[in-house]
Amino acid sequence: MRLRNITGSKDMIAESPLVIHEPEMTKGKWKNVFGNNHDLHIEIGMGKGKFLYTLAGKNPEINYIGIEKYSSVLLRALQKMEADPLPNLLFIRMDAEEITEVFDRGEVSRIYLNFSDPWPKDRHAKRRLPSREYLARYDQILKKDGILEFKTDNKELFEFALEELPFAGWEIVKKTFDLHHDMEMMEGNIMTEYEEKFSSKGNPICKYIIKR
Repeated sequence: MRLRNITGSKDMIAESPLVIHEPEMTKGKWKNVFGNNHDLHIEIGMGKGKFLYTLAGKNPEINYIGIEKYSSVLLRALQKMEADPLPNLLFIRMDAEEITEVFDRGEVSRIYLNFSDPWPKDRHAKRRLPSREYLARYDQILKKDGILEFKTDNKELFEFALEELPFAGWEIVKKTFDLHHDMEMMEGNIMTEYEEKFSSKGNPICKYIIKR
């Protein structure tokens, strides 16, 4: 469920100091943007931002960027965070297809994908964020030892994501089809809004951690 049509959302986003408005100009220069040499972690499709805001608050030694395609969704995140912004958290409104235009080779240490759009029709498989096409993009921007974490309540999407890994040259570090009953993988887990909603209904949450 997306919020797409809030009147004036693009104008309000354009005025926010928490949003990078010309991210392609910062490619290879994110350390300058944050003013330090900390590792950079990104969440693609961050929704209303609870996960990333909580993560950034717990880890001030890491820089975070939240990427969201839909203006109305990003606006909701900004409205929550502008009252208490964090110096290590910024946002970009963009399509994930453009990430190689915004981040340089090896510039990102970790990528988070949380409850991504499943794009259920077969002809849309290339649009799925854990597809081999997107894994190839992530490969370009991640450090050599960088990792990617993916969570979803959609078992079919998770199985698709697992099947894509060998084609893209990635391997599993850890995986589970029931995160909230996996003590090892639940350690330090931060729930998204969707995760709270789905898990409260008894839906199992799938997660993997992968590397090249």
